[in-house]
This record gives sequence, C-alpha cells and structure tokens, in this order.
Amino acid sequence: MTANAPPDEPDEPQPGATDADDGAGPVFDAVVLAGGAARRLGGTDKPGVRVGGRALLDRVLAACSDARTTVVVAAPRTTARPVVWAREEPPGGGPLAALAAGLGHTTAPYVVVLSADLPFLDRPTVRRLLGALHAGATRSPRPEGVLLSDSGGRDQPLVAAYRSDALRRELAALTAEYGSPAGLPLRRLTGALDLTRISDPVASFDCDTWEDITVARARIREHGHVLDEWISAVKDELGIDLDVDTGLLLDLARDAAHSVARPAAPLTTFLVGYAAARAQGGPEEVAEAARKAAALALRWADEEAAGAARSTGPGTGGASAPDAGPGADA
Repeated sequence: MTANAPPDEPDEPQPGATDADDGAGPVFDAVVLAGGAARRLGGTDKPGVRVGGRALLDRVLAACSDARTTVVVAAPRTTARPVVWAREEPPGGGPLAALAAGLGHTTAPYVVVLSADLPFLDRPTVRRLLGALHAGATRSPRPEGVLLSDSGGRDQPLVAAYRSDALRRELAALTAEYGSPAGLPLRRLTGALDLTRISDPVASFDCDTWEDITVARARIREHGHVLDEWISAVKDELGIDLDVDTGLLLDLARDAAHSVARPAAPLTTFLVGYAAARAQGGPEEVAEAARKAAALALRWADEEAAGAARSTGPGTGGASAPDAGPGADA
C-alpha cells in the first residue's frame, strides 16, 4: 500500500477491541516477513530504514513482543529483540514461500503474520487481531484468520492473525498442487480461508516508497505522538522492556518542577528509576517510588507556602523567628 497523506486514527472501536488490554490473551507465535527486494525504495534495506530512531523491523518486533516465538524470514541481522531466523527456498521465492519457511518454526495454535514495514503497528493492535480470532472460535463457521484492511478497504494479509492449522492445511494443498509455494501469490492461500476484517488505516499503513517513509517520520513527530515514540525508542535503545505509567511520571516531574525547582524534575525522575531498579522491580515499584517522590514534593511545597504565610502575616514586619514557646515573654 502507498499513501500520500498521514493516515487517520480509527473513528470507532473495532471488532475485538475489548481484548486489546487483556494482558494474557491467546498463546501465539509471530512470523515476520523481512526479505523483500524493496524495488520502489531503490533496493534499500527496507527493514533497516529508521523511523523515529528505530529500524522498521524493530518497530514490528516490539508490536509482537508477546509472541511465544518470533520468526523473522530474512538474512540474519542485529535486532533489538531475540528472534529465530529462517529463509525461504529459494531465497527471493516470494511471500508465500517465506510464510511456509517461517511457519515451520512455530508451534502455537495461532500465528500473527506481519510484514517488516509497519511503522504504526503496536501491541494493542496485535492483541485486537488475536482477540477477534479467539472470540470467533465459538461461531460456526469459525474464522480462520483476522486481518486488517487499509484506508481504501484493501485487505492486508501481512497484518493478520491466523489459525496455524488452517495455514498448514492450505500450504500443504498448494504444495501438493504446484510442487512448491515459491513464486505463488499470497492470495492463493488467503483466498481459501474464512477471514474476518478489521478496518485500521493507521496500523495497516506500510512503507513501500520514500514518500511513505516521509509520511511516517512526520506523523510520529506530531504533538500527540512524539512523547510515546521517544519513550519507545529510548526503551529499545537501552534494552528495557518495561511498561510504566508515563502519565504518573510526568505528573511527578511537574510536581518536582513547580514545588521545588525546575532542575528537580529530571533529577527526581532519574532517582525514582534508580530506586525501582535497585528493588529489582517492575511497573508497580516504579509507580510506588513515583508516588512517594510526588508526596514529598507536595509536602515541600506545603512547607514553603506555610513559611511564606507566616513571614507575611499580620504584625510580623518581615521574616519571622521560630516560636519561642510558652513563657517566652517572661
């Protein structure tokens, strides 16, 4: 897909959205196809192109980080997260051959299949796909896959969750008919599956051209996205896989800056992180340390306000001395 303008956010909750924040969800593996020729990018190593300081491939790997096993079908490279590497036969044999190669390394009942050029894909979207597929297991016929559709209503079979048994069944049928999946279009497989669609023009936006890359880089620097993007990039760079309440930390920074002094904000948030790390904690320990520091900042402000009120109170004539206590006038 190629888009000439930034994609819009979905206007309404999409099917399966209630599962997006379910921390557990169904067990799944992920297969990421990252070996395309990128002809419209002049043969550039597309998975390595950086958007928001992170390689496109690393952004996709972060989105499917809940997978039990993540298989990347491409020549091995350095990635921010550990993966299993696979290669289609023959190399360059097309997406169906790549899918077959990746699927051979998976064992989970569900598999998320992704291209490596999705700058806006995130974990909630992956969970939404899986949630919709899992919820459909009670229907008859049960869906064999859930995929995203783009702003033009086109199916995006490489942003999808599938039942593993259905993929294996159709790959076996195609291999029996053609001898190999190499060179076959992906629609030969997806056309035989019972699929459900979820419209999401943002998460389905992929980068086929330099114009798409420019659009993606501009979008993540918009006011409503830049902070989350920056935090995600820092976590990848530092090898930190920790979801924390950024709103809580921002509130702490505000309280420290306003109640104490502006330089107190970055120093305080650093100390909170250090304290949580020493406790070998996770998000709960970060939140607890932040609450303690925020309470301290508010007490600090209360003391300053009380001191100012006493120093300017009636009859003080300026700065006041500590109370002398009973009998001071004796």
